[in-house]
Amino acid sequence: MSALKSIKQSNFLQQRRYEAILFLAVFFGIFGYIGSIMGVTNMLNTIMNTAWDLLMNTVFYIMGITVLSGALGKLLIEFGVVRLLEIILAPLMRPLFNLPGVASLAGVLTFLSDNPAIISLSNDKSFNKYFKKVELISLTNFGTAFGMGLIVITFMSTLKIPGNTENLFLAAMIGLFGAITGAIISTRLMQFLIKNKIGQTSTDETVELDETISFKSEGGVFIRFLNSILDGGKSGVNLGLAIIPGVLIISTMVMMLTFGVKDAAIGYQGLAYEGVPLLPELAGKIWWLFEGLFGFESPELIAFPITSLGAVGASLSLVKAFIADGIVTGDTIAVFTAMGMCWSGYLSTHTAMLDTLKFRELTSKALLSHTIGGIFAGVVAHYCYTAVYYFI
Repeated sequence: MSALKSIKQSNFLQQRRYEAILFLAVFFGIFGYIGSIMGVTNMLNTIMNTAWDLLMNTVFYIMGITVLSGALGKLLIEFGVVRLLEIILAPLMRPLFNLPGVASLAGVLTFLSDNPAIISLSNDKSFNKYFKKVELISLTNFGTAFGMGLIVITFMSTLKIPGNTENLFLAAMIGLFGAITGAIISTRLMQFLIKNKIGQTSTDETVELDETISFKSEGGVFIRFLNSILDGGKSGVNLGLAIIPGVLIISTMVMMLTFGVKDAAIGYQGLAYEGVPLLPELAGKIWWLFEGLFGFESPELIAFPITSLGAVGASLSLVKAFIADGIVTGDTIAVFTAMGMCWSGYLSTHTAMLDTLKFRELTSKALLSHTIGGIFAGVVAHYCYTAVYYFI
């Protein structure tokens, strides 16, 4: 009773009422605006048809990639390739990212899987003892910049642009370079912003240690191979299922605010990918900025980086629609790869990752650092692509 009384006496219930009123105003404002232009029936049909098409033609395609890449990633771990990559990349960690050599393991694992892989590593005492506190916290930015990297690169490399014979693998590799640049900026900027708030002490009493992380395996080669591809494929299925809400919900909303009517002569028909082009209209007011930074030739393209802030899987679902509209080039693929991989839905993961590390109060600095890093990733990818194809 006392607890109930204290709640009534506080302004908690009043705040919840305000939130409810605000939510209803925003909800009905957005859908009322769309429905007033498209018609309510057409709007509802478009939502259903777009979600269905995304599920059948995009989600399952991405899931196929996640299953194969999951199996490949598990094989690379099981048979020591990840360990070899860690040894090769370790000397680059300190000069590029100001991180100890074992941080390369975090980059490789998130590249092969997704952002959450960094959480289990950062909580592993055999791993985090090599880091100072500032370095360990900045690992959130470092690991996120490589999340779903293999999936993004594979997806972009296998795309076909009608009338364009260009090999998009090179564009994806340029995008990878841009993402690495964004990771450097994001990680170092995060370290700079928090260095006065967090001590430079080690997370453990021992600092000078031999940096070795071991992967123990048991059984014969064939059994290990079989278990790896099955376990890796299963993790790929789980990842594919995990991206479904983001793709169906976020992408449907973004597309409905990006694309217009299919046939202006007929009007709205409730078809998939119809909508009200509000985002391009807003982006068009400062289009000179996006064109100068990323080389975008159409305002609709801004929907990709906006979506990748929350879910990179959802942003990938936009690309085929852009290709169908004929607004995608190799330069666009390079920028999309860089920004999609570097940001990889960090808005939805940074808070959880820092909360796990017990530094939730630093979330705003992590988000700011990663926003800047992702923008630089796209800029670097665009101008590197332009330079490479100028000399080819």
